[in-house]
Amino acid sequence: MTALVHTRHDRRLGEFALRTLDVAADAPLLHRWVTHPGAAFWLMQDADLERVTAEYQAIAAHPHHDAYLGLWRGEPAFLAERYDPARVELVGLHDAQPGDVGMHFLCAPAETPVHGFTRAVITTVMAWLFADPATRRVVVEPDVRNTAVHALNAAVGFEVVGPIAKPEKTALLSICTRQRFRAAVSGATEAKEHHLDHA
Repeated sequence: MTALVHTRHDRRLGEFALRTLDVAADAPLLHRWVTHPGAAFWLMQDADLERVTAEYQAIAAHPHHDAYLGLWRGEPAFLAERYDPARVELVGLHDAQPGDVGMHFLCAPAETPVHGFTRAVITTVMAWLFADPATRRVVVEPDVRNTAVHALNAAVGFEVVGPIAKPEKTALLSICTRQRFRAAVSGATEAKEHHLDHA
């Protein structure tokens, strides 16, 4: 059984939402997404369905890591992950502070790209994370070569801390405060937010 945790109305592109993941039901869809050539930075290009299922079962069972399916106009369109960077991904690699939340997102491959879609997705994910009053900063660690995501991150208020060496990649550690996010998106969008659940 899945449940909506956040909805956001984008002035130009309409309804976005996040729901809990049903690993068994969603794994074939996620497998197509993470093995697509456009998802090379997700580092699962050669994964089979069994590995993808196991990966998201492990996330579902993890006390400090969650995954959610993103919807656009009611249809699956992106993936979002939330984690505690003091316990997952960035242990010992950044100056963790109370209220830090780590984030990953992946847009589904699109036959016909929609202008502004990826920015609307990251805005939705950030709005969801900051809807929790306990969230003070969002932390990301994309591959240093992923220039498209660096530009998106900057557009929603992230500041670059610098490169860090992770086992699987050299990452560009970046941090966004609630205030910087609000400043970045105010005026850029006139969106109505409705947070349904902090879980």
